[in-house]
Amino acid sequence: MTDQHVGQRIRALRKARSLTVQQLAGRASCSTSLLQKVENGSRPLTPGLLAQLAAAFHVGPEQITGQPYMGDAEPEDQAAIPELRRVLLTFDSPDDLGQPARPLPVLAAEMDHVTQMRQDGQYVQMGALLPGLLTELTHVALTARDEEQQRRAYWWLARGYRATNSLAHKLGYHDMSLTAVERVHWAADRSGDPLMQVTAAYLRAGAMVRMGAFGSARRLLEALSGEVDRIASEEALTEPQLAVQGAVLLKLAIVEARDGRPEQAAQRLAEARAAAGMLRSDTTHYEMSFGPTNVRIHEVAAMIDMGDTEQALARLREWGAEQDRTEWELPAGIAAERASHHHIDVAAARLTEGDRRGAFADLAVARGISPVHTRFHPTVRHTAEALVRLDRRQDDTIAGFARWAGV
Repeated sequence: MTDQHVGQRIRALRKARSLTVQQLAGRASCSTSLLQKVENGSRPLTPGLLAQLAAAFHVGPEQITGQPYMGDAEPEDQAAIPELRRVLLTFDSPDDLGQPARPLPVLAAEMDHVTQMRQDGQYVQMGALLPGLLTELTHVALTARDEEQQRRAYWWLARGYRATNSLAHKLGYHDMSLTAVERVHWAADRSGDPLMQVTAAYLRAGAMVRMGAFGSARRLLEALSGEVDRIASEEALTEPQLAVQGAVLLKLAIVEARDGRPEQAAQRLAEARAAAGMLRSDTTHYEMSFGPTNVRIHEVAAMIDMGDTEQALARLREWGAEQDRTEWELPAGIAAERASHHHIDVAAARLTEGDRRGAFADLAVARGISPVHTRFHPTVRHTAEALVRLDRRQDDTIAGFARWAGV
């Protein structure tokens, strides 16, 4: 076990500010009993409550979660971080290349591969490729004589910085993640692609949500939804536009859920469901996982964020009946990062409802789908911590998972 679990860090921050449990619960818009359970380590800390507590304490979420998790990390997990920091710093004046940059089509194909790694949660392999690839793309973008080639280079560069943002965020380097989002904006603006610019702003809104700036995130996302409509003008939205619009609506649903506005969250989910109904299947345009499956994933996540874990699990059973199964199972082809995240959320919900065996089973599924994503996810650590503390039989399987997760 680590010297201090997340509940103890919350208690220490609360006492340092001379707050009672009741006072902190009021500021974080949660019940006193929930906060007490989180502090004593018997209830996992949800992303929504994490954001509320960070705002109440006026600290970054990492001061509560303890990220980045350095002590238990394999060296290779963090190997790309120093070089990526260098690339982020020298974004408009990159290091010299020892040889000419490869042709843009070759670099684009490699970035496509990196994008797939991101969606599959293969951060270690992705991190090894990103510094050199970003540097080459920057040289192509800065030296291109053809305007169209320059715009395309910046377009691919925006995707590379998005992958950098994802890696930094998932490994807990939140300051680096915010810098990467700024670089996505920089490249997207130069790409001339309005949907890439919307995507960049969408990532910024996601950072706002993690920081608990719900009002700011809501205003930005609503503006982005209007911008996609403006891009489409009087024509019907294309499939890529629907994917981006749908992702914005789903993010809005999460904002409303975490801000304690269930009716507004339900409305946004309904709008997203309608948009998904216009697609033939789930899509990944602009790396936005969107479609009927992702709407359902977000519907469950929103319920969990609002504390309605019982209803969330009931909805899984309801959808499972449609598949002739006990509970809903994700269809094949869903991005590994998204699928593992769903199981991590459900594990926390099961633990809240007292189903420790089910919670551990979902954590194991998440690990099987995307090991690195699972290992470094704060909710996994919080859930594993709680499972160990509640396990009177001292099951070595649970303890072993907790050790693997760095608890």
